Amino acid sequence: MEYRYLGRSGLMVSALSLGGWVTYGGQVGPEVAQACMKTAFDNGINFFDTAEVYSGGQCEIDMGVAIRKFGWKRSDLVISTKIFWGGKGPNDRGLSRKHIIEGTDASLKRLQLDYVDLLYAHRPDPDTPMEEVVRAFNHVINMGKAFYWGTSEWSAQQITEAHGVAQRLNLIGPLMEQPQYNMFHRDRVEKEYLPLYKTYGMGTTTWSPLASGLLSGKYNTGIPADSRLAIEDNAVMKRLRDGLGSEDGRVKIAKVVKLGEIAQELDCTTAQLALAWCLKNPNLSSVITGASKPSQIEENVKSLQVLPLLTPEIMESIEQVLLNKPALDYNFRSS
Repeated sequence: MEYRYLGRSGLMVSALSLGGWVTYGGQVGPEVAQACMKTAFDNGINFFDTAEVYSGGQCEIDMGVAIRKFGWKRSDLVISTKIFWGGKGPNDRGLSRKHIIEGTDASLKRLQLDYVDLLYAHRPDPDTPMEEVVRAFNHVINMGKAFYWGTSEWSAQQITEAHGVAQRLNLIGPLMEQPQYNMFHRDRVEKEYLPLYKTYGMGTTTWSPLASGLLSGKYNTGIPADSRLAIEDNAVMKRLRDGLGSEDGRVKIAKVVKLGEIAQELDCTTAQLALAWCLKNPNLSSVITGASKPSQIEENVKSLQVLPLLTPEIMESIEQVLLNKPALDYNFRSS
C-alpha cells in the first residue's frame, strides 16, 4: 500500500481507502461489512470513511462493531465521519453549532469511539454564518473528539471564506475536502481547487472514483442484479439508473468500452485503470472506494500496480477517449 500525507498535515492516509456510502448498513449486512473491512486492513488500507446519514447511522454502527471485533490498534486507523444530515428534527441537520457538536457525539456513540481522526462538514450550509461553523468545528477539536476538520462538496469560494474566518480568529481552518472525482467528473478537483492546494495546503479524499460503478465496465450491457444501481429504494441510485438510458449515458458507456481496450493493453481491468488514473493526480491524498464483497477490495488494491504503467503516452490515449480535460488557460481580451 502507498501512504500519502493528508494535505499539509503530518497525517498519513492510505492512497486507497474504504467508504461505507450506500453499502454498509444498507446493501449488505454487518458480517459482509466486517469481512470487507478486514480485507481492506489486511491489504494496508488504514482510512475508513462514513457519515451520520449513511443508512440512517447504521453504517457507523457496523463499522464500529468491526473495529471492536478485530481489536485493531486505534493509532493504526484513520476514521472519518461527516455531519450535516442527522435526522428529521429542525436541529438535526445543517451546520449549526448545536448540530455539529450533538451530531459528532451521536456519531461517536454509534462508532463506539472516543474520537474520529477526520470530521467533515458534509455540505455547505447557507443558513449558518461561517464564523459559527468554524468555531463549532474548532470546539470539537479542542474537546479531543476530532483531530482535523474538513469539507465535502464545498466550492473554492466557501473554503476560502472558512480559511479567512479561521485566520482572523486564530483558529484552525479546514484541512481537507471530499469531492467527487473520476474520469467523468473533473473540473472541481483539477481546476476550481488548484489555488487551494498551494495556498492552504488542502488535502483531498475523493469519492466515486468509478462513477458509481459505471467506470468498472459492469454496466456496459445492462445492470447486474447485485450492483448498487439495482437498489430500488434509493433515490440517488434511481437517478443514476435512469441516466444510463439517456444519450449522455450511452456516450459515457461507449467511452468506457474504449477505456476497456486501453486497460486490456495494460493487462488490467477497466476499474483498475480508472482508479490508477485518479491516483495519478498528485493533489489527491486518498481515493475512497466502495466494496460489497472482499474480492472487490483485493482487485481495487491491484490498481496501485497499474499506476507506474500510466506513461504520458497512455495518459494521452485516455484523454483522447474522454475529451473532457478542463481548460486551465484563460484568454483575456482587451475591449
